[in-house]
Amino acid sequence: MELKDKIGITDGFPKEGISFKDVSPLFADGRYLKYTLDKMSEIAGNFHPSIVLGPEARGFLFGPAIAYRLGIGFVMARKKGKLPGELISVSYGLEYGSDELFIEKGLIKEGDRVLIVDDLMATCGTASALVKLVKDLKATPVLVEALIELTDFHGQDDFKDVPFESIIKYPR
Repeated sequence: MELKDKIGITDGFPKEGISFKDVSPLFADGRYLKYTLDKMSEIAGNFHPSIVLGPEARGFLFGPAIAYRLGIGFVMARKKGKLPGELISVSYGLEYGSDELFIEKGLIKEGDRVLIVDDLMATCGTASALVKLVKDLKATPVLVEALIELTDFHGQDDFKDVPFESIIKYPR
C-alpha cells in the first residue's frame, strides 16, 4: 500500500515556499487509515511505551488511536489557555518567535516510558521541546514517531539520544 498516494500536496500553502502535506485524504480512506494506524502502532509497540504524548492539533489524530491499540493512555500537549488546573509548560523556538505547550500536572509520571507522536516532523522544534519536558519530569522518551518526515531539515538531530521513526519521507 503506497501511503504517499493519499497525502495531498499543496505548494505555496500556507505561504510561499511551503509545500503543505495534507493527511485529510488518508484519513478519509478507511483502508489507508487502518493500515497507517496499525503500522504506527506496531512500530511504537516495539519500544514498550507506557503512555503517549501528542501535541496540538494533529498529534491528537494519531496519539489516541495508537494509545488505544497499545492499551495505554494518551496525554494532550496543548497551547496556552486550552487546559484547566495546574499545568507544566515547555517553550520552544519558531522561525519568528516562540511558542509554549502545556500538559496537566501529574499525567506523566516519573518512570513513565513516553511515546511522542505527531503527523509531520520537519525542524522537530515541537518534538524537541516535548522530549525536554518528558526528561524534566523524570520520565523516559522512548520514541518520537511521525507519519511524515521532511528529511532535508534533519530535525531529529536535536534529540539524537531518542529513537525517531517515520513512515513517509519527503525531502521538504
